[in-house]
Amino acid sequence: MTWYAVYSAPASPEVTQFGFIILAVILAYLIGSFPSAYLMGRFREGIDIRRVGSRNMGAMNVFYEIGFIEGLIVLALDIGKGAGAVALARYLGVSEVFQLTAGVVVIFGHMFPPFLGFRGGRGGATSIGVLAYVMPWGIPFYLATFGLLLLISRYATLSYGIALVSFLFVGWLFYHKVEFVILTAVLLLILGAGYIPRLLEMRAKAGDWRRVFFRKSTKERL
Repeated sequence: MTWYAVYSAPASPEVTQFGFIILAVILAYLIGSFPSAYLMGRFREGIDIRRVGSRNMGAMNVFYEIGFIEGLIVLALDIGKGAGAVALARYLGVSEVFQLTAGVVVIFGHMFPPFLGFRGGRGGATSIGVLAYVMPWGIPFYLATFGLLLLISRYATLSYGIALVSFLFVGWLFYHKVEFVILTAVLLLILGAGYIPRLLEMRAKAGDWRRVFFRKSTKERL
């Protein structure tokens, strides 16, 4: 066997699959780290969105601090990041467990973008994108839950966060997949951990929890 034959031998299926897994994870992180809210703040108002309002690099802060249309654009981009990361992993042909892994990694990319000193957002909209892509039948249930919670609390961020719980039931009752339930639980834990400091800050400003969770209007902020 010549040296050329040795070095030109095709890689085994296992090596190829492993390479696609690594590629899917790396691309998911890079997709998640695209700082849509930060760029919108810089281009539209010349501000660092992480230094105003809730100081979160997310769509809701853009809605409040820059404008409705700008917020919609960032929301669509962030949702697209979550869906895109899982779709790309699926396109690369990796197993479902690593597609779901990409769905978790894209959130960490959003939270810790290397281009901004690893200081990003909390990942709410990106999580919606991941779960909506993985479980499209859950979208109407999610929207209905979000609408009901928003009607009661008038607190958009809390409403869309808690509404993600609906995907737990969709994953179990409609898709019958424990992996989908675990994915939803993991994303909820990540979002919850990231939002606790903000809740405590709002509690200090409001003086009681009732005002934190129930607003007079959707425009009220703490």
